[in-house]
Amino acid sequence: MDLEERVAALERRMAELESAEQAAPAVGEGDFWALDALKARHPVTDDADGAVLFTGAVRVPTGHRYEWQYGLLTESVVEGDWSDAAESFAALGNPVRLRLLKEILGGLRTAAELAALEDIGTTGQIYHHLRQLTGAGWLHSAERGRYEVPAGRVVPLLVVLTAARPVT
Repeated sequence: MDLEERVAALERRMAELESAEQAAPAVGEGDFWALDALKARHPVTDDADGAVLFTGAVRVPTGHRYEWQYGLLTESVVEGDWSDAAESFAALGNPVRLRLLKEILGGLRTAAELAALEDIGTTGQIYHHLRQLTGAGWLHSAERGRYEVPAGRVVPLLVVLTAARPVT
């Protein structure tokens, strides 16, 4: 088979793969236990819009454990002022800030430790990013120069990161 035929065969195969419907994985009984419990408590009916819930029980690289849950009725989310979330999303919308959060969650706590990282920027830039994250509530300065992700923000941070990943 010459090169032209091989390329044509590859193109046909790619077209087949791209057009094939991706089958969703089989759902077993109990796979949606959290969703089932939420629907039992806040059903979606003609009179009720349901609710949104996020929850987590996690252990982070430092060994700290967090259990957290938060939910809102759909109506309060949809009808609320979405612009209130802009500062929080803006703080997370920078790769350096996300790296700082990851490093802090992993155990680096001081500005000096963070400044020693490669490709993170100057000390002034680091402090700028830390101020943005602190102002948006993603970080807390327990003492001067020592940062941590507040306990009530660990699971929400991981939820936002999970939600931002492409759905496969």
